[in-house]
Amino acid sequence: MNKRQRIKKDEEFQTVFKNGKSFANRQFVVYCYRKEKQDIFRIGLSVSKKVGNAVTRNRIKRYIRQAFLEMNGSLQNNMDYVIIARHQAAKIDFHETKKSLQHVLRIARVLKKDFK
Repeated sequence: MNKRQRIKKDEEFQTVFKNGKSFANRQFVVYCYRKEKQDIFRIGLSVSKKVGNAVTRNRIKRYIRQAFLEMNGSLQNNMDYVIIARHQAAKIDFHETKKSLQHVLRIARVLKKDFK
């Protein structure tokens, strides 16, 4: 993912938290915030130290980024997404991570239904 697709600044995270809507399952909490005049989606990741050590946290973040890259064509482009990993996310592999994110994004109604 390039720099334009990442949320890095605290102000941007706070905007999504305050104005966006949250959706959750056992592994992830996803905040979605619609931004008009934006041509690509952006994601911000939050993985707490409570989830695991640095190796585990970085693996979870890699899995989430890769899942979003693979779902690129089926996501709404004018959105900001902040993904918070819960403790259960440390126990699953990439394919389960992708399925779990698809589940949450379908609940949020930002993922196309015909996407597999």
